[in-house]
Amino acid sequence: MKNIIFCIALFSISFYGNAQDFHLSQYDAAALNVNPALTGMFKGDYRIHGHYRTQWAAVATKPFTTGLLSFDMKHKKNNNLAYGAQIANFRAGAGGYNVVSFLPSASYKFALGKKEEHFLSLGTQIGFFQKSINASSLLFANQYVKTNGGEFNSGISSGENFANNGIFKLDINFGAMYYFAKANNRINPFGGVTFYHLNRPTESFLSESNKLAIRPSIIGGARIIFNPKIALTPKIFYQYQDKASEFTYAVASQFYLPAYDIFLLGTIIFRNEDAAIFEFGAKYGNFIGRLSYDINTSSLTSSSNGRGGTEFSLTYIFSRPNPNPLPSCPKL
Repeated sequence: MKNIIFCIALFSISFYGNAQDFHLSQYDAAALNVNPALTGMFKGDYRIHGHYRTQWAAVATKPFTTGLLSFDMKHKKNNNLAYGAQIANFRAGAGGYNVVSFLPSASYKFALGKKEEHFLSLGTQIGFFQKSINASSLLFANQYVKTNGGEFNSGISSGENFANNGIFKLDINFGAMYYFAKANNRINPFGGVTFYHLNRPTESFLSESNKLAIRPSIIGGARIIFNPKIALTPKIFYQYQDKASEFTYAVASQFYLPAYDIFLLGTIIFRNEDAAIFEFGAKYGNFIGRLSYDINTSSLTSSSNGRGGTEFSLTYIFSRPNPNPLPSCPKL
């Protein structure tokens, strides 16, 4: 039987202790990660997004890190069709647990009704992920010795045999997104659902039949425009995988400074029983930058002293002049 230290290692690299996916506080900044139906859902011709997160530096010798890069664009002849791709890397813990995923995506947008105010976008991602560990850096029960009051001796054989240190699997996701976009309308609601790992790939470093659970997620909210300078976006986000769940509720604000032609962004996010998150950013020209920090409020607070994770993101949107603009999705 694998000892408790190995179990703890796997526990610590899993999503809230049970599921297998990384998560982001700035979930809506990484559009292709939150819903493939958001591929091409922006005002412009193409979009490049970069994302980096580090967390648990207060309690782990090696902090958990997440890096993400995505690109998406609209079809030149059909503005309703879009495609793109995302590459992400997640690394956690002293065991060298590492996940690399590559997900090409495509979406198609439909107008619901003749007025073209209600829209539905459907999207899919078909790609792969590769997971690996450095088993030699893990410690097991039979490596524990009583010298010096008790310690682990890595020079002693662990006696454990891993089937492999890496796995490579196909991954399929699907999403749908509804939004209301009417010119000069004060309230623009939106909502969507995503299903990750629809093919339920089998993954295990121990030759066990362990299928990755489907992860459904729901996002919803509305952009409320008070005047040309001020807008608020209350929103919720929920996802569930195996026995783990995440629920966040937030209010994002936008304030326009005409003298500098810049939008100031601010968001307060609460992740249920886990963290309070403060996010700040700005939109200037074709760039959108964000910085956020998680204040830990979970049962780990006594160990972390409230220190959670730091997250950065930067988005660049290129736009050509368009003489016949179409309604675009309200910003999440």
